[in-house]
Amino acid sequence: MTKPRATRRYLPTSPFNTPPVTLPVEHFAVGDRVTHDRYGLGRVIGVEDGIAVLVDFASRQERIPGPFTKLTKL
Repeated sequence: MTKPRATRRYLPTSPFNTPPVTLPVEHFAVGDRVTHDRYGLGRVIGVEDGIAVLVDFASRQERIPGPFTKLTKL
């Protein structure tokens, strides 16, 4: 016969409960120079409000969906 496992209580006042860090959402405009971790340097050629951006990376065009964690404005 097995014993039931103990459940862990989470206390709202615990000092170990830190709120998650929210990063500011970057807003891109047509013509912005950007860099992507995978594709490299590019220029924004289209913007879908908060949904995605279309970027021209010289050798290819890519639609980058949000959140834009790998895309940085220069």
